[in-house]
Amino acid sequence: MSNNQNNNGICDARQLGYPKVFLLGAQHMFAMFGATVLVPVLCGLPVSTTLLLAGIGTLIFHFITKLKVPAFLGSSFAFIGGYLSVKAAGVELDMSEELALDYACIGVFFAGLVYFVVAMLVKLFGVDRVMRFFPSIVTGPIVISIGLVLSGSAIANCLTNWLVALTAALTVIVANIWGRGFVKIIPIILGVVASYVLAICLGEVDFTPLYEAAWIGLPFKYETTVLAVFDDPDYSFMASSILAIMPIAIATIVEHIGDICAISSTVGTDFLKKPGLHRTLTGDGIATAIASLFGAPANTTYGENTGVLNLTRVFDPMVIRLAAVFAIVISFCPKFAELIHLMPAATIGGVSLILYGMISAVGIRNLVETKADLTNSRNIIIVAAILVLAIGIKYGANDLVAVGNIKLSGLAISAIAGVLLNAILPHDRSAVEEQESKLEEKTK
Repeated sequence: MSNNQNNNGICDARQLGYPKVFLLGAQHMFAMFGATVLVPVLCGLPVSTTLLLAGIGTLIFHFITKLKVPAFLGSSFAFIGGYLSVKAAGVELDMSEELALDYACIGVFFAGLVYFVVAMLVKLFGVDRVMRFFPSIVTGPIVISIGLVLSGSAIANCLTNWLVALTAALTVIVANIWGRGFVKIIPIILGVVASYVLAICLGEVDFTPLYEAAWIGLPFKYETTVLAVFDDPDYSFMASSILAIMPIAIATIVEHIGDICAISSTVGTDFLKKPGLHRTLTGDGIATAIASLFGAPANTTYGENTGVLNLTRVFDPMVIRLAAVFAIVISFCPKFAELIHLMPAATIGGVSLILYGMISAVGIRNLVETKADLTNSRNIIIVAAILVLAIGIKYGANDLVAVGNIKLSGLAISAIAGVLLNAILPHDRSAVEEQESKLEEKTK
């Protein structure tokens, strides 16, 4: 174990020196920024509120998980369909889009409460029994799918300017492979800076919005919080919004487990058992519930930051908390937020080429390390269903499929399908007997 690691094998970033720690925190902020602000842009939710609650939610998550899990909580893509469907239904009732989204946020609040139910089951029955429904043969392909589904957005961003995008990607690769010392652990920031400067030199960045933005401003307003609903509440529409959005939590919980498995695999520590899956679920649920009350998107553990962990090999959760503080600070500064928002799409795309690939690679490693039996027809069917549904729906049906009044993403449907197939399809009898024997030994 190196001098920079504690007894859990997690690097103590403070031994690198605070200037370097600040850069590491900024790197994690850059990693989450593009995806985190994309969700509110797509849904019509406030960006500054999103950054504020992403930071606060991350700090709450770390507090509940005893400051042990290096995870950042950003905007969840799984709920986009729910937001859009409720917004469309509200507009049909002559509501403003802003008010309709407030009703959607109430639905997300109740979705956050679903996390508590699952967390309670984990606490009562133990991780092992609950995890029978979420083995690596399910979570691994889901993590792989997350990276592959995101890959399309990376390519789309790169298409805006391949020279800028490749500059970002190549800088990340060179710094990570051939870099020495601190250069080796800040490849993302170096990639962002190099490609951003190139884009400025090429005249790709228009700073007019930056000049017009204020230095200081509140990140939320009354009209975008759920309090606005109760000025003249429509309880029937509120109930339908809750029913439309709550089921999505089933899929996001599976995604959460996959993310925690990916982080555990990356760090080399089983966070499902210590501090415990019940704590990570509770932290995610509270963060989502609080974010929804202020009009921000649902939160979820972020695969982008797992990719950064995998690149830098610095696993100290303090670095993630620092990124959360940065997100909170910039949420009060429209001008600085605008500076980051002006980052060329090609820069984000170039960096994402590496990060999204890392996410899928972690999923593959999860299957390899758990020695998942891919010669078993049952397991092959589960993996195939997850991958085809996630990727096929994303690129064949514009990522959303209507199930009654509910619109689910490919990731959500593939996650649900994976869990159901794993529960329904019969196991090979010898494998079942081996699992039962191990369980009996643990019980004794």
